[in-house]
Amino acid sequence: MIIKKLFAWIQYPLPHHLISRLVGFLAQTRIRWLKNFLIKHFINIFKVNMSEAEQPDYRQYENFNQFFTRPLKQDARDLIDLEHSAACPVDGTVSQLGDIDYGRIFQAKGHSYSALELLGGKVEAAAPFMGGKFATIYLSPKDYHRIHMPVKGTLKQMIHVPGRLFSVNPATTENVPGLFARNERVVAIFETEYGPMAMVLVGAMIVASIETVWAGQVTPLAREVSSCEYRLDTQGITLEKGEEMGRFQLGSTVVMLFGPEMAEFVERMQPGATTRLGEHFAQFQPTHPEVDVKTDATAESTEQG
Repeated sequence: MIIKKLFAWIQYPLPHHLISRLVGFLAQTRIRWLKNFLIKHFINIFKVNMSEAEQPDYRQYENFNQFFTRPLKQDARDLIDLEHSAACPVDGTVSQLGDIDYGRIFQAKGHSYSALELLGGKVEAAAPFMGGKFATIYLSPKDYHRIHMPVKGTLKQMIHVPGRLFSVNPATTENVPGLFARNERVVAIFETEYGPMAMVLVGAMIVASIETVWAGQVTPLAREVSSCEYRLDTQGITLEKGEEMGRFQLGSTVVMLFGPEMAEFVERMQPGATTRLGEHFAQFQPTHPEVDVKTDATAESTEQG
């Protein structure tokens, strides 16, 4: 316990972004012997299963980042096709999941943070998720690092929120208050046939960048919250269930938010459960009631102010 706290505390004074950019520079090198050395030792240390990769020969990757974001073979994962089902968006481990109570999301014992903070302090973005559900999935270094859609959705808004880059491993999650609302992140809000869904891609120590399939590299950007609106009727960025929506260059965490009375997580999905891309993660209600939740979000914003 003491070691975990020390690991978390020592991160506070570190220059997170400088360290991450330096590691990112190294991860981009195309010097053959150096990039092969880095990739080979990474595979050995973290027991990466290269038999699932579309290109299993580590020497064929141009640099470490290309290896890290490697695509899988087409038949490496099965996509759940059960009616009204949500597919797991990533390989990883469930950190926490459950209800968004009074606008707050559970992080770890003794720690929670607000959905409003997570979504960049934007009341209109947070309002549809008050009283809904959340799921947090941690991607370890060995995992596949592309993020896929749990369900078909049309992009409504993308928000870039600057912040720190604390590690997001369990030791830090347990000891840094409001971790996921502190770290740099990209928020993608989708409209689905079942209701609103947010996919929050959280950066972490030595994460060189976060990318989306529609905007390319989103971080690093200016050190202020930026938002891009997408008109559903004209811009039409719609992604199918199972389609790639983003990727991390080095590992991190995905936080999913669903609207109220919209989804129920399957019984197997509990904190600590290992996840596989495409497996059954949640079941949607065929229809869900319209809920006026703006008052709750506005109240929370007033309390924070």
